[in-house]
Amino acid sequence: MTIYRDRLATRTQALRKFDALKNRLGYCRLLAMAAVIACIWYAVQGSLNGWWIAAPLAVFVALITTQSRVERRAELVRRAIRFYEAGIARSEGRWQGIGEAGERFIDPHHPYSGDLDLFGKGSLFHLLSTARTTGGAARLAFWLQGPALLDELHRRHAAIAELRPLIDLREELAILGDEYRTGVDPEHLLRWSGAPAHPFRPSMRVAALMTAIAAAAILLWWFGTAFIGVAARRAIVALIAVEGSLLFRLRKRISAIVAEIGEPARDLQLLSQILRTLEKQTFNSPGLKTLRAALQVEGLPASKRIAKLSRLMELLDSRDNLIVRVLDGPLLYTPQVAMAIEAWRSENGRSISPWLDAVAEIEALSSLANYSFEHPEDPFPVFEEGAVFDGEALGHPLLPDARCVRNSVALRAPLQLYVVSGSNMSGKSTLLRAVGINAVLALAGAPVRAKRLSISHLSIGASIRTTDSLEEGRSRFMAEILRLKQVLELPRPALFLLDELLGGTNSHDRAIGAEGLVRSLLAKGALGLATTHDLSLSRVADDLALAAKNVHFEDRLEDGRLVFDYLMRDGVVTRSNALDLMRSVGLDV
Repeated sequence: MTIYRDRLATRTQALRKFDALKNRLGYCRLLAMAAVIACIWYAVQGSLNGWWIAAPLAVFVALITTQSRVERRAELVRRAIRFYEAGIARSEGRWQGIGEAGERFIDPHHPYSGDLDLFGKGSLFHLLSTARTTGGAARLAFWLQGPALLDELHRRHAAIAELRPLIDLREELAILGDEYRTGVDPEHLLRWSGAPAHPFRPSMRVAALMTAIAAAAILLWWFGTAFIGVAARRAIVALIAVEGSLLFRLRKRISAIVAEIGEPARDLQLLSQILRTLEKQTFNSPGLKTLRAALQVEGLPASKRIAKLSRLMELLDSRDNLIVRVLDGPLLYTPQVAMAIEAWRSENGRSISPWLDAVAEIEALSSLANYSFEHPEDPFPVFEEGAVFDGEALGHPLLPDARCVRNSVALRAPLQLYVVSGSNMSGKSTLLRAVGINAVLALAGAPVRAKRLSISHLSIGASIRTTDSLEEGRSRFMAEILRLKQVLELPRPALFLLDELLGGTNSHDRAIGAEGLVRSLLAKGALGLATTHDLSLSRVADDLALAAKNVHFEDRLEDGRLVFDYLMRDGVVTRSNALDLMRSVGLDV
């Protein structure tokens, strides 16, 4: 895409400038270090005042700080480059080796995810997902595994339409999300924030503060005079007793708070960068406005609330300073910081889950918006009541445009079933997957690969790729009939996609079983497609009259080579290509 290529060129040029600047800073740093060493040498020799070392040392420290900032900015530019390279790869059909494939979401017992290639390398999730956070990827996967309510689908359409042109926002989320993904454990963060908070009583915090102020006053007076009177000594003893009592009572709680806060605070700091990006956006669609509102608690943005915790962590980390370590006990430094941290968790802990949820939702929506941006010709579906799947020029989203042959499928009352016959490799299974994946996209809120699609709120079930399981002790036939039972039990209305029904048994039982299953599905008001090599099922379509329709795919033999056009035609196929295929690979049959 032109806009991706232009931005990639701009980011690449910026990276070259940063790399050149880093090299220059490296040379300057070596010169500054040499100057420091020279000043130290002359100072040791007594020919130069030691204070001269300060100037080159300050320059050296400034160069290190500047180079660190430049390296940070260069890394962000590299992430942006990867973002646009991935977009170009998707537009050119080279996306299978880029990004997360979603293997962790594979579920062999799901009614359609394995059959429709939703997860794994080269899957629908692999194509769609630009999510960088764990929650964003999980949210998108969840949307693909079941239909949303119609009101929610309309909200997603509006949100995707608003997010679609916001390339800068998607780039920034991708840049920050890379760091978040590698540095944040959401489950640990949720456990910490969701655990019951036990804030200290106000009286306890006031007592600790007043004791610390008293200790500071006595220490200042002590350092300001060489004499400690009897009254002062008694005050010090009383103060030590009070502080000792407080520390004894609080030591376990303080130690637990300090031990638990380190990783959640770091995670929240990374999360706040994404939250700050979203807080800068003004949204108009109802769904995005609701998500944006979830990032505020009592009018204060989440990033500012997290900034308060970050300041407390800086105070806690400053205990490594020698002076703070000496004064820690008298000033009750650690207990007071720990009390403030627990108060923060008590006030904001319940908001962390909604913050994470909002980020996950926006990332999932951003993935679908990115897909919509990269496929501007793909429309949103139209939702209807009842049981409807009416698509014109349906294509398979995982196939490159050059290889994608489109067909139309119109299932609406009274027509409920397409019986699809055809020879091997002619396109029957691909048609089922094209129908199924477009239904998944539609019911997740995404655009569809079609000229148009009208669809109702359907439950989806498929039996296309059933395999045996040694671990569970199931044959392929047992796996298939269990899946068919699952399809029969889908909530109404349902869309079924059945490939070569009951292929693991003899032709007599297959004919009776397949006919009975199809009739049961239609009696439940379901609609769908069933492919077959057995023409007895094709005859069932004739018996069902208006409720079913025979369609087929053809092939032809040209110069000893089978040629397929993958176009669906009305009626029943009239020839088989099994022997031709066997001969084409050299088998003597």
